Amino acid sequence: MADIVTMPKLGFDMAEGTLIRWAKKEGEKVEKGELLAEIETDKATVEVESQYSGVVLKHLVSEGTPVPVNNPIAAVGAEGETYEGATAAPAAKAEAKSEPVAEKKSTNQEQSINRLADKQIESSGKLSADTAADGNLPDGVRASPLARKIAQERGISLKSLRGTGPLGRITKRDVEGAKAGAGGLALPGLQLAELGPAPADQRVPLSRLRAAIGRRMVQSRQEVPHFYVTHEYDVDRLLDARAQANAALEGTGEKLSVNDFIIKAAALTLRQYPNLNAKLDGDAIVQLGQVNIGVAVAVEGGLLVVVCRDADRKPLRQISQEVREMAGRVRDGKVSPEDIEGSTFSISNLGMYDVHSFTAIINPPEAAILAIGAAQEVPVVKNGQLAVGNRMRATISIDHRVSDGAEGAQYLQALAAYIENPIALLM
Repeated sequence: MADIVTMPKLGFDMAEGTLIRWAKKEGEKVEKGELLAEIETDKATVEVESQYSGVVLKHLVSEGTPVPVNNPIAAVGAEGETYEGATAAPAAKAEAKSEPVAEKKSTNQEQSINRLADKQIESSGKLSADTAADGNLPDGVRASPLARKIAQERGISLKSLRGTGPLGRITKRDVEGAKAGAGGLALPGLQLAELGPAPADQRVPLSRLRAAIGRRMVQSRQEVPHFYVTHEYDVDRLLDARAQANAALEGTGEKLSVNDFIIKAAALTLRQYPNLNAKLDGDAIVQLGQVNIGVAVAVEGGLLVVVCRDADRKPLRQISQEVREMAGRVRDGKVSPEDIEGSTFSISNLGMYDVHSFTAIINPPEAAILAIGAAQEVPVVKNGQLAVGNRMRATISIDHRVSDGAEGAQYLQALAAYIENPIALLM
């Protein structure tokens, strides 16, 4: 009897995936754990392994088909066996279209403005003979008829004024606010730039990743009561330790980042505060045994979180290598489910963009996330003397249903024992 391979559920919020490539053709042998297909989820392109050994009897869905989770995608059985079952029904898929929003012409609007302005002209007044019929002077200045009349009477050059009306049009108010021989006339010959029409609005459909991020973050902010605590760290020793470590690693192709030290430090500190390495489950808090640190990685159109598992038990070099390799797979669009699922606590680092500090949104179902700013040279007071030091700010966002401000502050305080004394991370 044939075994049925189903669309795997690669996250608690995953509803469907799109099968984009079959790695095994119908009739080919496949071993359990061997690559069978590639699917695209809201987050990434993921390689799917076969759950069974045998021969691929039938592809139940074609490439490019969206399939709900747990729906059958392939039948695997013994050689010579036939499969007579039905193919899977694809999920409904709405096609997103990208169409530029056409910019409407402003001719009718401008003509209406002109007619309204013309009615305001005093009946005894007359326009200058050089006024163009379309409301513009020959040198390109746009002005209402009444504004031109008042400017002519007062000896004010319209070329020196900046219009506040629609399309930069000079109005009665602009002229009345100017004085002949003063203000704008102090710079004779000043010409306002002809900017021309602005580019048309462009409608860009949300990518699957961007839409998924939007759903998750809205859910997080609506359902999770966030609170934030910020701490500033002295990172002089950390930067020195990193420089010495990288000097020792020269020629190996390895290089430690500041973030590698922070991942290790955050993980070790979570051992002391298991309430922050937790998730809310109904009326209970589940304190998780593994310390799996999620690391936000920027990709085109959004970000993904890769997971460094058991980060509290791994040396710095192993953490660095694993995170670097996973980030590379993410940017190449090829990740495995293990790369992006199962984090228990996350870190978002924007220090490389020279960000001083920021707050991050919790990644459900986690209880907290740590936002890291840049290490910056700033004036500091050391032993009563003004000096230059390197400081870095970290802000933790915590689910108030799980923890409170005092515990968040204590966690950040304990984190300093590792960040400000990095030798502890190497022991």
